[in-house]
Amino acid sequence: MVICPDIRKDRQTRDPEARLEEAKGLALAIGLDVREAFVVPVRDVRPGTLFGEGQIERIATDANMAEAELVIVDGALSAIQQRNLEDRLKRKVIDRTGLILEIFGERAATAEGRLQVELAHLDYQQSRLVRSWTHLERQRGGFGFLGGPGETQIEADRRMIRARMGRLRRELEQVRRTRALHRSRRDRAPWPVIALVGYTNAGKSTIFNRLTGAGVLAEDLLFATLDPTMRAIGLPGVEKAILSDTVGFISDLPTQLVAAFRATLEEVTAASVILHVRDIANPDSADQKREVLEILAELGVGTGEGPFADIPIVEVWNKWDLLPPEQQAELAHVAEGEPDILHLSALTGEGMDELLTRLGALLTGGARVHTITLDAADGQRIAWLHAHGEVLADHDAGVGAAGPRRALDVRLTEREWGRFHALSG
Repeated sequence: MVICPDIRKDRQTRDPEARLEEAKGLALAIGLDVREAFVVPVRDVRPGTLFGEGQIERIATDANMAEAELVIVDGALSAIQQRNLEDRLKRKVIDRTGLILEIFGERAATAEGRLQVELAHLDYQQSRLVRSWTHLERQRGGFGFLGGPGETQIEADRRMIRARMGRLRRELEQVRRTRALHRSRRDRAPWPVIALVGYTNAGKSTIFNRLTGAGVLAEDLLFATLDPTMRAIGLPGVEKAILSDTVGFISDLPTQLVAAFRATLEEVTAASVILHVRDIANPDSADQKREVLEILAELGVGTGEGPFADIPIVEVWNKWDLLPPEQQAELAHVAEGEPDILHLSALTGEGMDELLTRLGALLTGGARVHTITLDAADGQRIAWLHAHGEVLADHDAGVGAAGPRRALDVRLTEREWGRFHALSG
């Protein structure tokens, strides 16, 4: 059973019914059978239970009628609230953070993903150990000690959790350094990177598969894919580019996960172009866009200032085929004259050619012709220029101290020109 608390004094901009549908989607994503789902208005938050007495009785009655074994509260519950609700409802209760952590734990396929999820889960569990030891917590020592065996056990568990978290953080720091090294290598000798970002279930993996021919899992599920994937693609005017499929965003993403997955999200900051994929057929699409832009802003992208402010963002309106003709006409009028807004259907392939053309234009736009003279034996840099620019001419430039030299007329973007200088040291 899924419950969406609608807290009046802290009402979000998103519609409660849309939040409820998303919570049901999260439950379905982990294979749960949702027997009942409804919104519960909360006028005054109860510190011990979140809900009022009458609301708890209604939830208990509905749970009994639906024979629900699990109650999911689409919000944040304190450890005390979670324990009290379980006592009152006589069944397991988890909140939104716990549910998302369960999904991430099931979907993480790589060693890095499993490390990130375990760290987030341990961080979440630290404050909830009291729920596992309430039978010991009530015992008291007979020699003037305030605590009993329960308190001792809790502290022992907390120490073990802190030690394990310390090891995980050190391992993830190594992952962060490794990713930074990979990014520096891509800056010196690689190809432009195109990062797919967007709300979960917007269709990023379907677009990724359509452009690359890869077999990345793409289902109508929230968080169908979790671990980032990269593949090479060709674009008009660009021999090779790297397409990166990143983890989907979601509203109220647990802070533990934001911190743990920061190394993965930082891949976005190394992109030459960001494709912000939106499920334009979703009634909640505008709010989903706001959530994505807020997370990107936390990374310094799209803020108008900072080292990543100049990364171009193309907004891709996916699932165009699901819209009725009148809504298509209305939205097409809105997007008219906006070169950084494209509409397409990754499922049918409609609009994919326009996307490739736009990406090629962005990656080659502002290119200028540079005449570069190199030693003929400098095969690495000559090959780099052929891979990343358009070599218009290659002719003899005489003999230098190291032997024969070549002069190349190459058309390069400002970004690639800067990368060539970095490669040259």
